[in-house]
Amino acid sequence: MGNLTALKVKNAKPGDKLTDGGGLRLDVDRNGNRSWVLRFTSPTTGKERLMGLGPADDVSLAQARDAAQDARTAIRGDIDPIDQRMMQRATARAEASRSVTFKVYAEQFISGKEAGWKNAVHRQQWRNSLRDYAYPIIGQLAVGAVDTEAVLKVLRPIWTTKKETARRVRGRLEAILNAAKAEGLRTGENPALWRGHLDQLLARRRKSDVKHHPALPYAEMPKFWQSLSADTSNAARMLRWIILTVCRFSEAAEMDQAAEVKDDLWTIPAIRMKAERPHTVPLTELARAQLPFRPVSDVSLSNCIKRHTKVPATTHGMRSTFRDWAGDCTDFAREVAEASLAHVVKDDTEAAYRRSTALEKRRALLLAWSNYCNQ
Repeated sequence: MGNLTALKVKNAKPGDKLTDGGGLRLDVDRNGNRSWVLRFTSPTTGKERLMGLGPADDVSLAQARDAAQDARTAIRGDIDPIDQRMMQRATARAEASRSVTFKVYAEQFISGKEAGWKNAVHRQQWRNSLRDYAYPIIGQLAVGAVDTEAVLKVLRPIWTTKKETARRVRGRLEAILNAAKAEGLRTGENPALWRGHLDQLLARRRKSDVKHHPALPYAEMPKFWQSLSADTSNAARMLRWIILTVCRFSEAAEMDQAAEVKDDLWTIPAIRMKAERPHTVPLTELARAQLPFRPVSDVSLSNCIKRHTKVPATTHGMRSTFRDWAGDCTDFAREVAEASLAHVVKDDTEAAYRRSTALEKRRALLLAWSNYCNQ
């Protein structure tokens, strides 16, 4: 014991392993970084372990000796000091989780993420939906205490009356609680998880809930596109993007163009997808030419459609236009068209097919669709 001195510690060279005694030593790596290490035999497993006690620049020789002595005391009490330290840290995290409310953590989460959300509408929707529906009920709960009962109190009042809003709020709760778990402020399963959890407690969306949107007949599309292509407004650019990528309005309105579009692929995060899985859209040259655009409201897109055709049609109906065209006018498999629309599927075989083979086939289908529109 006590083989080292402050001078020896200061003069230690790269590659040195200097023993102080009692298992305590100073290790110096190839870059000259010096760290204190305690070598001991675990009283619980009987195996040799190495416990880091901190860098020598921050922990003095005297402090390292004190820490080593504390560890030896634990060992004599049949306690593994590494396990003890891990338990102490877990306890500290648990204490921290009891002091951080859901509202405080959610606001921190949004602030950390919104720098990457270029769409102001998307940023505001996050804050407004939590302000209106989550904070009044669970805002003052500790983020680590939010459980299934609390999540249901948020969702049940709006689940059948404000279906789309409720779906988005649930997804946002899931994202926030996942992040809290990653930071050690929560443990266990996410109470806002849908599959295998909330889907057993909340009503699924019925087919009768689905509204059918007037769709432009695909035979009218080339004429409509010819008129639309001369329109330089943001509404027209956004509408052309939606038509060519066959995406939903919200997926385009909330997109972070700089972050999500890379070369000829647009990757939509799971949190914005109806199926709650990331969706990658292969982009044609004509689709990429629509970027960038400033997102506008669905009403603005409806007015844009009315400027270029007298046929009753909606933005969402453009997806049906594509689907009818693909089924009637091409030889592409049904699965390829459905995958292009990112429709939810229950069949495991079809889901596996989409993941493994659909991208290049979808690329070919969307190129054919682009050529059809812009003929």
